[in-house]
Amino acid sequence: MDRNHRLQVWFAFALVYVFWGSTYLAIGIADQERLPPAVMCAMRFGIAGPLMLAACALFRRRVRITLDEARRLATIGCLLLVGGNCGLAWAEQWVPTGFAALIIAVTPIWFLLLETFVFQGDRLSRRGLFGVALGIVGIAVLFWPKFAGRAALGIMPLLGAATLLLSSFSWSVGSVLSRKWQMKVDPFTATGWEMLFASIGNAIVALVLGQQHRIVITRRGLLAVSYLVVFGSWVGYTAYIWLLKHVPTPKVATYAYVNPVVAVFLGWLILKEPLDTFLFTGTVIIVAGVALVTTAKVREGGEERVLAAALPEVESEG
Repeated sequence: MDRNHRLQVWFAFALVYVFWGSTYLAIGIADQERLPPAVMCAMRFGIAGPLMLAACALFRRRVRITLDEARRLATIGCLLLVGGNCGLAWAEQWVPTGFAALIIAVTPIWFLLLETFVFQGDRLSRRGLFGVALGIVGIAVLFWPKFAGRAALGIMPLLGAATLLLSSFSWSVGSVLSRKWQMKVDPFTATGWEMLFASIGNAIVALVLGQQHRIVITRRGLLAVSYLVVFGSWVGYTAYIWLLKHVPTPKVATYAYVNPVVAVFLGWLILKEPLDTFLFTGTVIIVAGVALVTTAKVREGGEERVLAAALPEVESEG
C-alpha cells in the first residue's frame, strides 16, 4: 500500500469515526421531534441517493447498472439502511443514544462470526471465543438495569434494546456481502443506488406501519435530517463503502471502538443523557471484547492466522 493510498484510508477512517458517532445524536433529535423513524430514513436516503447518482453522472462516473447488480445493491442497501439504520432509528425512541451506540458496538463480533462460520468455515481461536463471550457479558451488563427495573420502565426499552442487536446483525450481513459481492461498480455509484433502494424499502415500511399519518415537521427535525443526509450518508456512508472495498472487513469494523465514545459524549453534552456505573462498565467490557475479536486468530487447515490480516486486499474497481 503506497503512502498516498494509506493517507486516503486514514482519512476515510476519520470520517467514519467522527461523523458516524455523531449520527446517533441526530437520529435521537429527529425522534424527539416526533418524526417517525421509517419516514425519517425514507426522507434521508430519498434525498441523498438520487443526488449522489446525479453527482456521479455529472463527474462522468458510470451510473448505469445491470439487473444482477441492481439486485445485489438493493439487497445490500436494504440490509444496511432498512434493517440496520431504520431499526436503530426505531430503537432510539426508547433507549438513549449512548446506550444504542454501545449495543451497536458488538457489530465486529457479528462480522467475525459471519466470516468464520458462514463464509469461510474457519474455526475461532480461544482468544476470539473469549472476546465473543466478553462481548455478551458487556451486553448483559448494559441490559441489567432495564431488566431489573422492567416494572417501572415497561417493555418498550427492552424491545428497543433487542431490536438494536437485530439491527447490528442486519448491518453486519450487508457489510460482509458488500465485500464478498465484487461488482464493477464505482463505490460512489454503488452508494447512490443502495441509498435509493433503501429509501424505497423504508417508504414501504412507513406505509405498512401507517407512519405517514404521524408525520410532524419541525425546523429542528429538518436540520437533523439534513445533517444525516450530508454527514451521515454522503460523507460517512460513502467513506464506509469505500473502506469495505480497500480494507479487510474486521479492520473496517474498528469504527465500533470510537463511535460509542463520540455518541455517549454528545448524548451527555447535548441531550443530557445520564452516565451511570452500568453504562461505564458495559462500555469497558464491550470495547475489550471487540478488541479481542478483531485481533483474534482463526484456524484453517491446521494453519493459524490473524483474521484482520487474513482477508485479501481488494483493489479499486472504479
